[in-house]
Amino acid sequence: MKKFTKLMSGTAPLVLGLAMVSAPAYAQDQDVQDADAVDEEVIVVTGSRISNPNLELSSPVGVVTSEELELRQTNTAEQFLRELPSAIPSIGSAVNNGNGGSSFVNLRGIGSQRNLVLLDGRRFVPADTTGRVDLNSIPLAVIERTDVLTGGATTTYGADAISGVVNFITKRDFAGIELNLSEQLTEQGDGNVFRADLTIGANFDDGRGNAVLSVGYQDQDPVFQGDRSFSEFNVGSFTGTAGGSSNAIPAVIVGPIPGGFGQIAPDGLTVLEGVFDRPFNFNPFNIFQTPFERFNIYGSANYEINENVELYSQAAFSKQTVSTIIAPGGSFFNNYDINLNNPTIPIGIANQFCAGLGLTAAECTAGITTPFGPTLADGSPNPDFVQVNTQVRRRTIEAGTRNSEFTSTLFNIVIGARGAITDNISYDISGTYGESERIQRQSGFARRSRLDDSLQALPDGTCISGNAGCAPINLFGLQGDLGSQEAIDYVFNLTQQVITATSIATVNASINGDLGFGFSETPIQFAVGGEYRAFEATRQSDSASQTPGAVVGAGGAAPDIFGDYDVYDAFGELSIPIFEGESFAESLTIDLGARYSDYSTAGTEFTWKAGGAWEVIPGLTFRGNYQRSSRAPNIGELFAPVSTGLSNLANDPCQGPVAPTGNLLAACLLQVPAGSPGAAAVLAGTVLPPAAGQINITTGGNPNLETETAKTWTAGVAWQPDFVPGLSLTIDYFNIKVTGAVSSPTVGDAIAACFDAPSGSNEFCGPEFISRNPNTGGLDGDPSNTLGLVLAQSNLGTIATDGIDVSVRYSTDITDMIGLSMSFDGTWTNKNLFQASPTALNRECIGFYSVNCNPQSEFAFSQRTSVTFDEDYTLSLRWRYLSGVEQEPQDIIDNGEAFIGDSPLFGSVDFTEIPAESYFDLSFQWDVSENVLLTLTAQNLFDNKPGIVGSDIGSTAFNSGNVYPSSYDTLGRRYGASVKFSF
Repeated sequence: MKKFTKLMSGTAPLVLGLAMVSAPAYAQDQDVQDADAVDEEVIVVTGSRISNPNLELSSPVGVVTSEELELRQTNTAEQFLRELPSAIPSIGSAVNNGNGGSSFVNLRGIGSQRNLVLLDGRRFVPADTTGRVDLNSIPLAVIERTDVLTGGATTTYGADAISGVVNFITKRDFAGIELNLSEQLTEQGDGNVFRADLTIGANFDDGRGNAVLSVGYQDQDPVFQGDRSFSEFNVGSFTGTAGGSSNAIPAVIVGPIPGGFGQIAPDGLTVLEGVFDRPFNFNPFNIFQTPFERFNIYGSANYEINENVELYSQAAFSKQTVSTIIAPGGSFFNNYDINLNNPTIPIGIANQFCAGLGLTAAECTAGITTPFGPTLADGSPNPDFVQVNTQVRRRTIEAGTRNSEFTSTLFNIVIGARGAITDNISYDISGTYGESERIQRQSGFARRSRLDDSLQALPDGTCISGNAGCAPINLFGLQGDLGSQEAIDYVFNLTQQVITATSIATVNASINGDLGFGFSETPIQFAVGGEYRAFEATRQSDSASQTPGAVVGAGGAAPDIFGDYDVYDAFGELSIPIFEGESFAESLTIDLGARYSDYSTAGTEFTWKAGGAWEVIPGLTFRGNYQRSSRAPNIGELFAPVSTGLSNLANDPCQGPVAPTGNLLAACLLQVPAGSPGAAAVLAGTVLPPAAGQINITTGGNPNLETETAKTWTAGVAWQPDFVPGLSLTIDYFNIKVTGAVSSPTVGDAIAACFDAPSGSNEFCGPEFISRNPNTGGLDGDPSNTLGLVLAQSNLGTIATDGIDVSVRYSTDITDMIGLSMSFDGTWTNKNLFQASPTALNRECIGFYSVNCNPQSEFAFSQRTSVTFDEDYTLSLRWRYLSGVEQEPQDIIDNGEAFIGDSPLFGSVDFTEIPAESYFDLSFQWDVSENVLLTLTAQNLFDNKPGIVGSDIGSTAFNSGNVYPSSYDTLGRRYGASVKFSF
């Protein structure tokens, strides 16, 4: 890690230095919707290496301008990308439990690892072992526009661009001073967001050079679920009643007691055998908006030595901290050895343990009253000493919440040269190097070894071990009685640390221009080049973090990962005008491209594309594109060690209160060691439902993975009718099919493979696929002995999606003083299918939600209407629409229908559907003077509340606080104000 530390420490000065010496990989050159406005020499066309400002792309590209982001008062790139009609939310600021400290985009809903994020057409340093870029690190203050190409682009940019590309284009030759200050606050007075950006740029040497420096700061406060009425109390998705966790207060005891389990009575003296009626409501402690602090620096410069050589550079530095806050921890679902004479065990509960162990009255009394540990004063064994192996599921709210702080530091540097070789041929040579380091620090978690130690306590109030600092912890106590502060500190005051580091080095050289001849007046355009890319990623954890079960309630171990690969690419593109200005058509252009890649891990791959644009009459163009794309497995998919973590399942097919019989019983017993307490629980029908809807899953990398391939194609029309000035319309059909997809079965797939046809001979019911807790028979518990569902990575998956994108723009002058502009971007998705293997369910997720499917509306759009008065005032209304979704039909088959009826918490509810939703955001802009622009916003104008579906119908990351907070607004109406000073 010394390499990262030394380089990072000098990065901020380096950014400043680079801003003063050469030139950036700039790309503000072409507004996709107004090519005639282009007057820059440096052109970046998203989706092609050909730098032609008049190029008619056969692949559709959407654009989000900086002006649009100003109207929305967007602070991070993830905020506006997750609201694109062509995307579904990925990890971002609305994800708490499951947030790894970075934010991503998921185009077309086929996985955030299948799209590529670029800065000025170049790769940016990834955040983790998956190779994904953290959107929190994108410097929005210098972004001119964001191009979004949703369709295969691996021929142009290389692997990962199966579902598309997000290309952030920086401002070109910025000169002046720009200061932006903004503040946002919810109507309930929380979730404050402050942001400040200062950008300075200047031209020098008679315009031959330009340098830009931008610095920014942002601070974002949390929004707690306990502060919203719909999320204050946890509700079960399938019961409609108060939900939560069996890691509760008072504690839930699982064996050995009569009845198998039970919760401690309200008076704390006995266990109510076979009763669990007071789940812990963890909602109020969790958050809808994660705290976030960021400091970033961006620098760029370019200098034209002569007409044939321009040097350029670009450097970005960012340091940001994302914090997650999760409900207090506890002992959770592990089995502990507790001595019967432990002074924290109430006498009534001790007697119940005696009954469960089958002790005689004399043995019980002796075990409770002996003053000694396992040895007597003379060192001989104590015959009366009794150990009880049991689960005491106690929520330790006295120790505070479980907090994770993710501090990411990164830099990304580009240095290059470009210029003219001839009058019609140019070159571009550049090198990129970047490093990222993310440090996760955890606090508030129990350390298993110390918890075990503190549970071995003698009647005199000391620990049997005699270890320094050890004091008895009281898992049997009522709220407020966890033991002394000394005991709490001993068990909970240790922190854990995981460091993820990446580096990327890229060298790219290309030549582009025209051949000087062709089939029409415009010559054939071309681009050829080569690229070398080396990527390295590591994850290094402290010993506790990488040891299964060592950190209680942490969700699984984080074993070390070390991996790297490099790739050599050669690519070429042709744009061939077939004819122009003919009587039968205005123009026809054919686009061709190919790329050959040689990976050190996945071997060689050849991708290609073919497309065309046919302008039938002026303003009416038909276009289409077909591509063979590919994606090589990333470092995490290849090299991550096998480890056990958490996923979600509301109902376990083997759970009680009715004991399974017949083939179902045979299948359940196959998954648990014979003769174990877990097997006894299955036979007795005392297996509890998954605690808090969470189960263990075991996954890991597979070094034998191969490249996945995709066939993508689009067909559409672009129309700018002469008879309606100011109107433009595009309609495009998209189709993506991925074969050999790197994937693992969903939870639903693994459950169905066994329990759709349960038997003792079904191989998918065996412990190689489903391994249960040997103590309880459940799918949750200590990861060191409970693998849960074993979900292996393979190339057996297929993914298929298709649909239609529609984009409309219209602007006109109503009067000399009033202007009107309108825009519409919508996506209708016909299907989004995922099949983990040829024998698995071909799962449809469009219009559905479940543990297997995050909500993806069949139809989504964003529409904006703006009215400008006297060129100084703008009033703008944005309408964002999401069609309704409902519980996945297969989930109904597997888990039963979600609750419909009268909930004691929320009244009449239907958790099987989320109705269509419309959000309205109102913005007002005032050009106070030539140098001052004021923007006021009201987001979620009508204070819409999210649809309630309960807390255990989806995955923990996206189904939280009884809702889906990444898909639906949970913050409520909020206000923002910003002022921009320009000089």
